[in-house]
Amino acid sequence: MKTLTKAEEQIMMVLWQLGSGLLMEIVEAMPTPQPHKNTVATLLKILVEKEFVHTESVGRMFRYHPSVTKETYSSSTLTGMVKGYFNGSFTDVVSFMVDDNKLSVKDLELLLKQLKKK
Repeated sequence: MKTLTKAEEQIMMVLWQLGSGLLMEIVEAMPTPQPHKNTVATLLKILVEKEFVHTESVGRMFRYHPSVTKETYSSSTLTGMVKGYFNGSFTDVVSFMVDDNKLSVKDLELLLKQLKKK
């Protein structure tokens, strides 16, 4: 799967939240300071070219719809990061998180419970 820039990710986050939207609806849903509508329109065009977004004609405007789910993109991005930084080992990721005090014993116990359920 192709990767997104930070700006493209921000647009996708809004689209995933809205479900779909016209240009001005997307701009208005952006965090402040909101980018100019021309900037958002350009990014939406790029997202259509990258096949992350598809359009629906509504009169003279377009309604933008996500073509990729947030879950699919998140999974692909996380897997790519693990491959790139941790030699594909999710165990190394967990170890790193524990060593860096980002994951507590309580968090690990919760993960183990979830794994046992599956």
